[in-house]
Amino acid sequence: MNRFSKPSALLSPTLLLAMLAFILPLPAFTTRDADEVFAAHEKAFYRERGDRAWFREHNEGRQKVSFWMRAEQLEMVLDAYERTEDPRYREMFAKLFHGFQHDHGETWERNEFNDDILWMVIACTRAYLLTGEQGYLTAARANFDLCYARAHSPDLGGGLWWKTDKQCKNACVNGPGSIAASLLAQATGEDSYRKKARNLFTWLHHQLVSADSGRVHDHLNRQGRLDPRCFTYNQGTYVGAAHLLDEPDLAERAIRYTRDELCKDGLFPPAGERGDGGGFNGIAARWIARFVKDRSREDEYGPWLRKNVEAALASRRDSDGLIWCRWPDKTPPGRRYSWGCSSAVVLLQVVNPG
Repeated sequence: MNRFSKPSALLSPTLLLAMLAFILPLPAFTTRDADEVFAAHEKAFYRERGDRAWFREHNEGRQKVSFWMRAEQLEMVLDAYERTEDPRYREMFAKLFHGFQHDHGETWERNEFNDDILWMVIACTRAYLLTGEQGYLTAARANFDLCYARAHSPDLGGGLWWKTDKQCKNACVNGPGSIAASLLAQATGEDSYRKKARNLFTWLHHQLVSADSGRVHDHLNRQGRLDPRCFTYNQGTYVGAAHLLDEPDLAERAIRYTRDELCKDGLFPPAGERGDGGGFNGIAARWIARFVKDRSREDEYGPWLRKNVEAALASRRDSDGLIWCRWPDKTPPGRRYSWGCSSAVVLLQVVNPG
């Protein structure tokens, strides 16, 4: 008898699955990880009362997080909604929006930082594009228009001033300004916003970007002196602005610079979790991941982004699941800041598990 014909010699389903698991690479993370990391951040920092909500500055107090950090954490909620289409996130955003307006008003001209206003304009316009809720678009248009009117000038060749004191023109206002205008053009169909987006991007590209490398410098001061510092969030918003204006080659050059020059061993640079830098990598990841998805560049950049996800998950704190912004170092016990913990949350919402 041919012993190889016996049914007992065939691979069992369990053994076959085990072999396939060994042969086929497992995803760097799963959607469950993305859900759990968001839930940990929500439990630690999100608070609501009636139809209003906000994020706490840290997990040991009642202080609300500041204007622009709050706006960016509203975007974090939209990232989760865009990934899942779960109506719970849509409802959360609505409460956060009402809480924001309760604290800061319907128009935000009292804030001297023009970039702060534009971060929230981006959040509101994205929310309108995802939900169709007219109130978000109304807020976005009113505040973009007032910000552009006070911030734009022909000084230094054009572009937007960073603050109302008009001392410098920065990447952190002109990149988001171009993105906000492009999104408003999508939302309204008005070509005037498209022209503003193009003009702001052109100024940013020619005044603050090294064309050969894709490095985005921080700002020009009033005397025209260049500050060469380079931060991941400015790289990210330049990528986003270029992508929305159909400039893929320029966007990709900036992505490569971010990956190859700003990252060490492929990991986004660590930052202080309490200061502005705590959320920079989340902003970079958001716009880079959008480019990668829309332009089908997963093979080139997906492994790099997933390496950062793996590093972030390695940092996860056992006690409550929070992840700070210095991955892969383990998140320490004690006080943690919502802004500093937001980068990892954004990263897991926007990166494809593979």
